[in-house]
Parts: sequence; structure tokens; C-alpha cells
Amino acid sequence: MASAKTIHTSDGEGGFLFVGNQLALDFLNTRPAQNGEPEELLPDFSALLGWFQAAELISARDVAYLQRKWGKSIRAQRTVDAMRRLRETLRREILAWEYSGAVHHSTVAELNRIMAEHPMRTKLKTAGSSSATELWFDAGQPEDLFAPLAHSTARLFSDVDRRRVRKCDHCVLHFHDTSKKGTRRWCSMRLCGNRLKVAAYAARQRMGGDE
Repeated sequence: MASAKTIHTSDGEGGFLFVGNQLALDFLNTRPAQNGEPEELLPDFSALLGWFQAAELISARDVAYLQRKWGKSIRAQRTVDAMRRLRETLRREILAWEYSGAVHHSTVAELNRIMAEHPMRTKLKTAGSSSATELWFDAGQPEDLFAPLAHSTARLFSDVDRRRVRKCDHCVLHFHDTSKKGTRRWCSMRLCGNRLKVAAYAARQRMGGDE
């Protein structure tokens, strides 16, 4: 059993990148580019479980159980392959949505199918006199891992202002700009922000030298 938590903002966690401020976008970012070449961060089931744990979607106990029961099974690898196909479909869809605001009917149907087959569930939690609900999913089988991804993508399309979702100006990473001004153009300060600021400063210096 795994609770769905808000993804923390971090340049890296266990070798993965969490700069998207939204789970579906962090999922897209599991295929970044290194020296201009795509880098696959989810080559197998162990890596997939590592990403889910780094994203705080499943616990170390869940990872151990899933690894022990499914390990290198064909079913586990098929799930990884299906998730990577979904990721690339969503990459194209999110890029188009950022531009037009529309989501293709085929993508809507696919997300609804996944959410029907692998739903998120709700539980009530109490602490003293306060109560709150929390989303969770039963991570008992490889395919159950689709639940938080489909749910997060649906929430992205329905609840997030697309004008604040964009691809970094300098790399392939996507992010939801939650800054006050909404003018962020880079994935993170450490990864691309400093490089862009240094380049902009150098350009201003060159222009000043030409005067």
C-alpha cells in the first residue's frame, strides 16, 4: 500500500531529476539528454521501482516486496515497456497541450482506461482533533504503478494552467512554473539557470563592447 505524496522539488534524488513540480512532468523527465543524446533512466523494473521510491510514491518495503515477487519477470519488463510508451505519448501530448490547450480524444480515453483499471483510492487520516483525506494505491502488482501516473496526468490537464507548463529553454526537461511572476524559463538554477544567466551576461558584455 502506497500513499500519493506531492513531489518535492530537487535537482536530483537517487540519480533521478525532480524539477517538474508535478509528478507527470517528473515522469517525462526520466528521459533527459546527456551531451545531446537521450538518456534512459528507466531501463528495467529495478530502476522503475527506484524512481517510484525516490518520488516518495512507494516505500522501501514496497520496493522489496515487488522486487522479490516480480523481479526480472516478463510481466515486470512488459510493464516497464508500457510505461515508457505512455511517457513518450504523454510527452507529445503535453507539448501540444502547452501550445493549444487541447488534449486528443485518444489520450483522454487511454488515461480514463488506465484510471479505471488502476484507480487511486482515498483514506481518512486523523491527528488529534484534525482530519484529512489522503490518496493511496495498492502497489501489489507491476501494473498498479500506473495509478499515480495516470491520476497525476489527468490532474495536470484539468487543474494546471498550461501557460505555466513549459519545456526548459536550454534542455529537454519539463516543469510547472510555480514562481510568483511565472516567468521561469529554465528547469532549475543548478542545471540550466546558471548557464543561461552566464550566457545572457556574456551577451550583454559583448553588446556593450560593440558600442
